[in-house]
Amino acid sequence: MGLFYFLVVGLIAGWLAGQVMKGGGYGVIIDIVLGILGGITGGWIFDTLGIWPGGGFIGAIIVAFVGAVVLVGITRLIKKA
Repeated sequence: MGLFYFLVVGLIAGWLAGQVMKGGGYGVIIDIVLGILGGITGGWIFDTLGIWPGGGFIGAIIVAFVGAVVLVGITRLIKKA
């Protein structure tokens, strides 16, 4: 269940970040990777700020989405440089 949970959360968060930041997804595999890395990044950001959106599935998607958006933003800044 744990791996499946991470994959589903990663896919949803990565897809949402792709929609917000680009206007479309990046493909299933990249969306999953982006969402999982976004979950790690988002978890660090939320922990550093001392906030947590709540537990469960929706909370995990929110954290991963925020992290994925930050990652996409950083990669776009690096690409421009």
